[in-house]
Amino acid sequence: MGMSKTKSVLIDTARRLFAQNGIENTTMNEIAIASGKGRRTLYTYFKNKEDLYSCVVKSELDRLYNSIKAVSELDIPPDDKIIEMIYTHLDVIKKAVLRNGSLRGDFFRDINKVELVRRTFDNKEIRLLYKVLQEGKDAGIFEIDNVGMLATLIHYAVKGMEVPHIRGAISPDMDKKIYKVYVRKIVFGALRRKKMKY
Repeated sequence: MGMSKTKSVLIDTARRLFAQNGIENTTMNEIAIASGKGRRTLYTYFKNKEDLYSCVVKSELDRLYNSIKAVSELDIPPDDKIIEMIYTHLDVIKKAVLRNGSLRGDFFRDINKVELVRRTFDNKEIRLLYKVLQEGKDAGIFEIDNVGMLATLIHYAVKGMEVPHIRGAISPDMDKKIYKVYVRKIVFGALRRKKMKY
């Protein structure tokens, strides 16, 4: 069931104000006024600012999931899908953080709060990775002993690359094509892909 238009407006307004002013410097009253929906409507949907912030993070993670899911459904070989899913994950999360301005610090500062919201996304992404890895195994492209374990490891490896990727710390002076060659070597080394192609 889709989100109501009113709730979507409130979340987008909060995201914009959090990005402009920071989460701590934005009040529920300011969000209500900027949205044109009023305080009563705002509190109908959200208990407090922390609840609203969690919904902002969740909306960004939904966008990320939908992008990765679209790649997983492409009519391309599983080995290409895995690489594209990794790059999509990193690029979409970087765009989300940059789009959210001062949320950049807050998005990662309260790691416990973010992790709580991310748990559902993490499980959904692992399931997508599992599906593509199993597809590759069934097609004889990958040699994998435990598909579930490898899907989980790839997910957490990519998650660990998010902050360095956002900050430009990974291969800042390296050509993107060369960077992709290294990523392919690491991923396909773990997958014991039968035929390497670069």
